[in-house]
Amino acid sequence: MKVPLTLLDFIDRAGLHGDRVAIVDEPGPASLGEVSFAGLQRRSWGMARELERVGVGLGERVAIVSPNSARFVVSLFGVSAHGRVLVPINFRLNATEIAYIVRHSGSRVVLIDPEIAASLGDLDGIETILMDGVADAALFAESDQRPTSWEPDEDATASINYTSGTTARPKGVQLTHRTLWLHAVSFGWHLGVSARDVYLQTQPLFHCNGWGLPYGLAAMGARQVMQRKVDGLEILRRISAEGVTLTACAPAVIDAVLAAGVATRARGEETPQHGRMRVMTGGASPPTSTIRRVEEELGWELIHGYGLTESSPVITINRAGPESDDLTPDQRAARLSRQGMELIGVSIRVDEHGEVLARSNHVLEAYWDDPDATARALDGGWLHTGDGGELNDAHHLLITDRKKDVIISGGENISSIEVEDCLRDHPAVVEVAVIGVPHERWGETVMALVVLGGGLTASEADLIAHAKSRMATFKCPTRVEVRDSLPRTATGKIQKFLLRAPYWDTPPG
Repeated sequence: MKVPLTLLDFIDRAGLHGDRVAIVDEPGPASLGEVSFAGLQRRSWGMARELERVGVGLGERVAIVSPNSARFVVSLFGVSAHGRVLVPINFRLNATEIAYIVRHSGSRVVLIDPEIAASLGDLDGIETILMDGVADAALFAESDQRPTSWEPDEDATASINYTSGTTARPKGVQLTHRTLWLHAVSFGWHLGVSARDVYLQTQPLFHCNGWGLPYGLAAMGARQVMQRKVDGLEILRRISAEGVTLTACAPAVIDAVLAAGVATRARGEETPQHGRMRVMTGGASPPTSTIRRVEEELGWELIHGYGLTESSPVITINRAGPESDDLTPDQRAARLSRQGMELIGVSIRVDEHGEVLARSNHVLEAYWDDPDATARALDGGWLHTGDGGELNDAHHLLITDRKKDVIISGGENISSIEVEDCLRDHPAVVEVAVIGVPHERWGETVMALVVLGGGLTASEADLIAHAKSRMATFKCPTRVEVRDSLPRTATGKIQKFLLRAPYWDTPPG
């Protein structure tokens, strides 16, 4: 017997948890408050029935532009689980960028959060629905009747997730029901998700559907607490108030929580959920100093993963096992700084050029309306990640750099990640990006752009000397600039192409 694997399985399983609280929305004029699991299922039914009523057919696209909210979670099921295609859009993009994605995806309807509506402008006649509790009342109402059934097809596209645009025009990543189903089950298994978990949704839901976690959390009966905006103190407050046991966020968000934890302890208060929290991180490699601090200052278990939008996203995971129990904090941090081993059902290898390749059921079906990019990405039957990496004897993956971020100076390959990790160990440095800039003799040379904090200062000479005391001289920065901030995507990735542009757009001098 072969039964199609579709997202409908997750919402049907969620409904079995009945009146238990499924989602805690943030307070506000359009808040849904607390939504039960049965209510989540009924709202997904109501949404699918309303989309059918207004003529949005099976397979057609529905875009959503919103921070994290209960309505977003309902949409994951109300749209995708009932045969339509959800297009989550980064709400921090500008109006032109959002309009491009809406048009490129062929979305029939766009759901818009009230906070974003004013800046979005006109979408050229495409129907928009304001998620304000009034205009969207019918769309998010509960229904006791299932929508018209669709013929379950595990190979049908469930969502189109646009890449974060760290280089050029974003590409639409088609993820099928089978892909999302298998990713959710495997990822939830590795994280140990259970009905007793309370999950704080700090990871943007637009980013690969919140890393795919909302599906498994709903099916397993774990409560999801919505967090609209990143604020370290507010995150700690919500963790304490809601008894949160699990969250997932980029290293930049962890840094904000660590800073808030310092302030909390200065008031004589203990970090909430000390010894009872798991935090999953990825999207960028956390410095070993951050990993140490999470364990020592917060008392939380840090789990490190790796993946791409194109892989649903998580394909490797690094979670400390019993062999780490007797290691020192520094040794544990060094081990956890690697991206880890493959999830079940994933194969990883590094090719002769040093690029990480992946093969699994989690890999995209195609780029939407872009067969050439699809062929390049899946050449030879493997996903070409664009990341450089290495595998050690234990088959633990270490990402050494984005291929385009490797600095080649005088014929030597230099990992910007390695230099960044070194500089982050300086007590004055809170953020750092290392790039290659033109050099007449060596082709390019290492430059560090740093943000200082904690009331501490450091000169260019101080930071270069710090690097030279810990690394081979050829890897060390020859230039250091202090910045007030570094440009990041909404998911915490530093936009190095913006940092490089001023130097490479002009001739070296």
